[in-house]
Amino acid sequence: MNSDSLNQNIDYVSSSGHILSVEQKAALQSSLVILKNQQKFKTVEFWGKVTGTKNEYFIVQGIGTDQIKDRKTLYSLDCIKWGLMPTPNEETRRKCTLIKGRFTGDPSHEYEHSEKNNDEELNEEEGNMIIVKEEDRLAIVVENICRDVSIVPRGAFLRTPLGEVIKNKAFEGLSSTEALRLTSYFHFRDPILLHQKTLLEQADLDKAIDFLDPIVTDIPVDGSWSIQAERGHSLIVIRSLHWLGFTFYHVPETNSYGYVYFGTGEKNLDLPFML
Repeated sequence: MNSDSLNQNIDYVSSSGHILSVEQKAALQSSLVILKNQQKFKTVEFWGKVTGTKNEYFIVQGIGTDQIKDRKTLYSLDCIKWGLMPTPNEETRRKCTLIKGRFTGDPSHEYEHSEKNNDEELNEEEGNMIIVKEEDRLAIVVENICRDVSIVPRGAFLRTPLGEVIKNKAFEGLSSTEALRLTSYFHFRDPILLHQKTLLEQADLDKAIDFLDPIVTDIPVDGSWSIQAERGHSLIVIRSLHWLGFTFYHVPETNSYGYVYFGTGEKNLDLPFML
């Protein structure tokens, strides 16, 4: 959600229990203005909060020209000092898949995981010890959440002839009827499923706005998202059932929309058994 109107935007997701204290709001509003000017971002968005056993990580994203590719993720423990998220390599990504459980809230914390050898005659001590820094794990979890559940309304963004993704200044919001349909929302990431469409299917698309993957095809179908109308249908709220704590909001007939994540950073792997 846009940090320029954080006080109003955070109120849209309060029904999900996502709130910030007065002190946190004040610190964010002042520090993000400084961050935006120092890093020369066009906009800064408050991404959310990952709760650890000792501390909380507050996360924001600075955006440049291209709304998808020109994004930098930063985190803070106090809403004042911000550090840039690392970019883990493939080996670190593989190691992070082996780490389970809650975050601690300490970026320098190191997780240890022992990989046992297949040879049963070897002692456990002879297995490979994997060490993962929490800062790297946090970066990968945030990246996974963005890839899996970051969504936007149809028509909110345009793709220029040069391939850049920019905000659609003519977007005036979805109608009340359209806003209640999952078919009106798309994943905000580089398209994956779009390349799998046939030429006949692609012929019905508007290449300027229909360049993203729809969320309605997410698996399990009819079980990945929960959509509700609140405040007398003046507010639409969509929650992810894969990443519990992710909430998207849209005010129909306006260009007000956004999302935030407040959670532990753990994916709901039990979803197929809950349906």
